[in-house]
Amino acid sequence: MAEFVVEFGKDGQPVEPDGRLDAAAFHRNHEPIWAVLQKFLAGKSGDVLEAGSGTGQHVVHFAKHTPDMVWWPSDLNERHLKSIEAWRAHVALPNIRPPLRVDLADPAWCPAMHDGSGPGKLLAVFCANVIHIAPWRVAEGLFAGAERYLRDDGRLFLYGPFKRDGKHTAMSNAVFDTSLREQNAEWGVRDIGELSTLAESVGLSLIQTVPMPANNMILAFARSTKRDVGA
Repeated sequence: MAEFVVEFGKDGQPVEPDGRLDAAAFHRNHEPIWAVLQKFLAGKSGDVLEAGSGTGQHVVHFAKHTPDMVWWPSDLNERHLKSIEAWRAHVALPNIRPPLRVDLADPAWCPAMHDGSGPGKLLAVFCANVIHIAPWRVAEGLFAGAERYLRDDGRLFLYGPFKRDGKHTAMSNAVFDTSLREQNAEWGVRDIGELSTLAESVGLSLIQTVPMPANNMILAFARSTKRDVGA
């Protein structure tokens, strides 16, 4: 069952003195997520951006397993940005860069993507549990930015609950969707078909759908001219 949305740090979980936040969902989903990502990332090198890093725990876990890759966490929430930086300082891994303040609703994302202070062309973009707790324009900006910044062989990975052919894949996701829309009419569990259409509008294609525990999925997108290689 998908977790109900709360801002990390305001969810009753303890906050470390240095600002590190702990997400219960991380402990449940990081290993299944990594099992999917590593199949694509294995043997490669380059820059990877996590869009909407939340607490920062996922990017730490991924970076530990990929010393030849440079990880760029990002978020828009100031509390989350502080937690990400605290986790980065806590683990002291050389391949995690300071968090970027990225507004996904803006297809340009942030100045660092253009002024030389951020990553180069990206091997991958990973985004977990974001687009259903944001207006549709955030999904539009995420896809537009991914198309702009991904390498020719790059991938965009989305993790979360999704509808298929307009229908929920589980009753728990339907309940979750209702709760989201009650909080904000612009939120809601997104449909795979609508995301595929959005991807195609910017030159990306859905190439892989992976069922995950707790009625979640990972969707992988690549440039429309590229076929699924090593995903």
